[in-house]
Amino acid sequence: MAQLIVRKLEDSVKALLTRRARRHGRSLEAEVRAILRVAARDDDGPPVRLGSRIAGRFAGKGLGTEIEELRGQRVRPPRLR
Repeated sequence: MAQLIVRKLEDSVKALLTRRARRHGRSLEAEVRAILRVAARDDDGPPVRLGSRIAGRFAGKGLGTEIEELRGQRVRPPRLR
């Protein structure tokens, strides 16, 4: 296993990391390890664009009809009853 030493880390950053670790029920070291793991994994491939992430989240959720695109249509106020 590799080791990493971070020098000159602001006290405020350490305090925030400590609070975050406590919220997640981990030690400070385990929390930093988890943060670094996620940061390294996110850098592996091309960024996933927001629209693709949203579409992926709702894929297969049962919407059976196309939603009409509203570009070029006149904006109308809602009807309140």
